[in-house]
Amino acid sequence: MSARRFIPCSRTWAHAESIRSDQAVSVRRFALAISPLLLLLALSAVAQSTDERATAMLRNAAGHDVGEVSLTQTQGGVLLKLAIKGILPGEHAFHIHAVGKCEGPSFESAGPHFNPGNAHHGIMSGVGHAGDMPNLHVPQSGALEVEVINAAITLDRNKPNSVFHPEGTSVVIHGGKDDYTSDPAGNAGNRIACGVIRQAPATVGQSPAK
Repeated sequence: MSARRFIPCSRTWAHAESIRSDQAVSVRRFALAISPLLLLLALSAVAQSTDERATAMLRNAAGHDVGEVSLTQTQGGVLLKLAIKGILPGEHAFHIHAVGKCEGPSFESAGPHFNPGNAHHGIMSGVGHAGDMPNLHVPQSGALEVEVINAAITLDRNKPNSVFHPEGTSVVIHGGKDDYTSDPAGNAGNRIACGVIRQAPATVGQSPAK
């Protein structure tokens, strides 16, 4: 009698183990099926993050670090956040140039202003170049933080006004101010700092900076 009592219990336990085993297999299959989707979503997030952000590390003619520019794509254009140090006080032209090279000490390697629309230079002369931006007013400390929206450029590689066009682009600070009218560069003087615009490092799971 006692033996017969244990037989059904043994079968029930075996049946329960079989159910748990089947459930484990199902879970593993589900995990294997969902993993490629999660990977795809992660890669998509990385692509979105890097496409919407860029940076430019600024160096002077001596090769010293003098600041950084971060670029973020927004609905109204590209937001540039500039933080500089060690720049002579006064008014300085601030442009995006058409070549992604910053070879000192002259930085002529950065080429002319970024101008995909072949416009006349100067925001007081019409639409101006896509790379034209307001002058920087550097205080006596030589340090400045400022934010500028440039609606004439984009970080979208598929657009003709993208800063990621085949030749690349650079951010350049000049020794003098831009007069906002004179072609081709607003009589802004020598180039005193330069930084190549590069795609921001990829960070999985991090939303693009706003």
